[in-house]
Amino acid sequence: MHRFVYIVLIVILAGIVLLFKFQNLESATVSLFSMSITLPISVLVLLIYVLGMFTGGFVLSLLRSLAHGATRRP
Repeated sequence: MHRFVYIVLIVILAGIVLLFKFQNLESATVSLFSMSITLPISVLVLLIYVLGMFTGGFVLSLLRSLAHGATRRP
């Protein structure tokens, strides 16, 4: 029964992602210094999300190591 619920949730989530993708086909240009790139908005949002996951994980691990180092006794 749980497997069926998971499959249904995955199908619904994939449908929402595809709907978002097809409704946001317009392009957006992002510039940084002298570089610029033009991408569809949906791809840009996905890249920003992935970048946020990586940087958030890095910041969390850095804070954990700093807290661990601060509480360590000599």
